[in-house]
Amino acid sequence: MDLNASPQPEEDEEAFQPSLEEGAAPEHIGHVEHIESAVEILRREREERRQRLKRERPDDRPMRASQPPIFDQMHQKNFRTYDKNKLPPGWLDCPASGQEINCFVPSKVPLGESFNDCVPPGRRYSSKQVIHQQRVLGRKLGLVIDLTNTSRYYSALDWKKEGIKYVKIQCKGRDSVPDNEAVNQFVYEVLQFLFCQKNSKKYVLVHCTHGHNRTGYMIVHYLMRTLAISVTQAIKLFADARPPGIYKPDYIDALYNFYHERKPEMVVCPPTPEWKRSSDLDLNGDVVPDDDDDGGSAAPLHHHLTASFPGFAACLLCSVSSTWDIAPLVMAHALVCLDLEFLILQHGQANLQLLRQRYYYATWKADGTRYMMLITMDGCYLVDRNFNFRRVQMRFPCKSTNDALAEKTHHFTLLDGEMIIDTLPDSQKQERRYLIYDMMAINLVSLVERPFNERWKMLEKEVIEPRNLERQHIYQSRNPYYRYDLEPFRVRRKDFWLLSTVTKLLKEFIPRLSHEADGLIFQGWDDPYVPRTHEGLLKWKYAEMNSVDFLFEMNDNRQLLFLHERGKKKLMEGNRVLFSDNSDPESYSGKIIECSWGSEEDVWKFMRIRTDKATPNDFNTYKKVMRSIRDNITEDVLLNEIHEIIRLPMYADRIRTDSKAHHHSNSARRR
Repeated sequence: MDLNASPQPEEDEEAFQPSLEEGAAPEHIGHVEHIESAVEILRREREERRQRLKRERPDDRPMRASQPPIFDQMHQKNFRTYDKNKLPPGWLDCPASGQEINCFVPSKVPLGESFNDCVPPGRRYSSKQVIHQQRVLGRKLGLVIDLTNTSRYYSALDWKKEGIKYVKIQCKGRDSVPDNEAVNQFVYEVLQFLFCQKNSKKYVLVHCTHGHNRTGYMIVHYLMRTLAISVTQAIKLFADARPPGIYKPDYIDALYNFYHERKPEMVVCPPTPEWKRSSDLDLNGDVVPDDDDDGGSAAPLHHHLTASFPGFAACLLCSVSSTWDIAPLVMAHALVCLDLEFLILQHGQANLQLLRQRYYYATWKADGTRYMMLITMDGCYLVDRNFNFRRVQMRFPCKSTNDALAEKTHHFTLLDGEMIIDTLPDSQKQERRYLIYDMMAINLVSLVERPFNERWKMLEKEVIEPRNLERQHIYQSRNPYYRYDLEPFRVRRKDFWLLSTVTKLLKEFIPRLSHEADGLIFQGWDDPYVPRTHEGLLKWKYAEMNSVDFLFEMNDNRQLLFLHERGKKKLMEGNRVLFSDNSDPESYSGKIIECSWGSEEDVWKFMRIRTDKATPNDFNTYKKVMRSIRDNITEDVLLNEIHEIIRLPMYADRIRTDSKAHHHSNSARRR
């Protein structure tokens, strides 16, 4: 630095030039070669940098004028204090990045060239330097995930110019942990990135402001959903790669709560790092807010999950509201690989002659909501009729090959079942329960061609028993690490019985149920899994429970009831609905309503709104229901017919064999 050089004027100051008197001749000055001083070089480089940034980012919002270098200020008459808040608090002394963990490189936020005046040359950390440093370490970056709640630190073009994908997931840095939608998008982006990789291994750079709390929170979530480890192990993996790890207690507590694990007493939240602690208070002793937030809440997530599989886009409708979480696309892709379609299973009406031709078992028809359940390492997903995926935190360990507890969990196991609401008889408390009645795939192995009786037995051995065994072991242990009691609902396999027990099923079992039931289901014991309409799957309903789901609309005080026929709305002329509670029919307009037939009044009677359905019944379903109403197969008629059927040789022999097998199975279980 040339300390003898005179400082150049600031850009907003006019250079002082003494005026020459009119007519005065200037003195002859000999030519002297001008040598740039260090200050002049610095100013020229700064101006060139500004002009280059203007050309590269013409649409960017105006940036605040940077402070002049501190060594320039020393020579100015009016000394101005250097504004440290230009940088995020603690950023300068925060270590740049951590060690690789899985496919991740945790990092603090890189700063663009507009910050160079505030950062000494030896401590700068820009996107170019990040790429170079990682390349020297043998890591090639393919994806950058930015978790900061601002866009002022650098331009996304810095990454895109290098062929690196950039994803912004805005998360607030103070007073809250990242929400579930942000976590799910993070996991989805990483899974999609890894899924699309070909041969070369590329890494994912994840950063918030300092690369510890939000970054660690997201990476731990990913590890929990892809590795068979505990929260404690995942937190330690991150802390070892990026010391001291997550240091905010609410972040650590949120992870244990989310995964229903008990926080061990030995787990102690690390203290705030010295580089952060020293910058947390201002001169008045007040807490300095993170310079990360732009003042608003985190941006909402709008993401189209079907872009990579356009042929599948028509089937996958993933909602991203506060209720429905984002489902990773690879899960939906796995369903395609398994050649399984999620379609509403229409039960054929009780054709009693079919009971004489094939071997059937019976179960009760619960008045619940049908869901498929997709179990993966990433999480457990409920899939509704509209193909929305909702993630729920539940554990499904695999069957162990020995007496020890299973170390692995199910991955791409697909179940079929229904959600019911149980009312506990003593307390009248209501709780959800998922009744599983079929299994179409286990750990990416399709079971759809196997007979129902094999799938049903595998369901108990491979899904229910390992889960119950682990739960019992955890409850009996001194230090339970997982809390099954925090799961959103209970799970059990739905029972099926021999036709010889139907009388007891109707007279004794159904009246004692803690949830609503509206009839019986007859399942072919040797049937494969049949999507779409399965004519061999029979149902019988109590006469008053035969119902149709209509789309109800009001137009000029006129009731309009619609069904579906060949994908289009079909108006059912001459039909109307009676609302028993004298409510305003207008309030039901545009909704799917379930109605039973009132033969005495010759009118449909409102039963309930079908919030689980987006479309009415098909016209063919309507015709089957009306045929069932006309046939009027009463309970007595059904029981008399079944009494004759079970005396047929086909049934008598199978019932005798199955009864012995069932008795031996129960005896072995008691031992």
